Amino acid sequence: MKFDKRDLLVYAITDEKRRSNKEWEKLLIPIFEAGIRILQLRQKHASHEEFVNSARELVEICHRFGAKLIVNDDAGTCIEAGADGVHLGQDDMPIAEARKLLGDEYIIGATAHNLDEAEKAEADGADYVGVGAAFGSNSKLDARPIELADYRKISDKITIPMVAIGGINPENIDLLSGSGADGVAVISALFANDDIREAADVLMAKSRSLFGN
Repeated sequence: MKFDKRDLLVYAITDEKRRSNKEWEKLLIPIFEAGIRILQLRQKHASHEEFVNSARELVEICHRFGAKLIVNDDAGTCIEAGADGVHLGQDDMPIAEARKLLGDEYIIGATAHNLDEAEKAEADGADYVGVGAAFGSNSKLDARPIELADYRKISDKITIPMVAIGGINPENIDLLSGSGADGVAVISALFANDDIREAADVLMAKSRSLFGN
């Protein structure tokens, strides 16, 4: 395993609607100071060059704090930018193909919406799965909410860590108690806040209480 499961307690995902490149440190240093140790760069509308440049900048910031950078969708950018891993959706490069390209040293995460997808992701070589949507999603409006029982079923059947994602915030995170999740992935719950450090502190405290071992 290339990461500690506790790194997934709060899995931060960048919000391209609420940042400019000049603000990366302003946005990210508070979350790392709060103890968050994994960040996914998600820039759906950036050019390849912009995406690689952002990833390179974020690698430096993440590694300064002992955090890991995961890039969304693109295994090639992961290698080019020196990131720690890639997160793949259902319509992206197949996980098995990414594993052949990246080898065993890189982290590969996968999106799953049900047990079949989660089991296939593990079988194909994923290191963790992000399962959602827990409470709907602001970033994916067509995402179907997943019941707590479905999370438990997935957790019982797979051996890799599972992160809950989708509309999670400090007000509803407690509803994931008993889900079997190892952490939560969040975007707006962090970056839509005026006080990002306070939001990160609250989410870390709640996640440690709910999911920490």
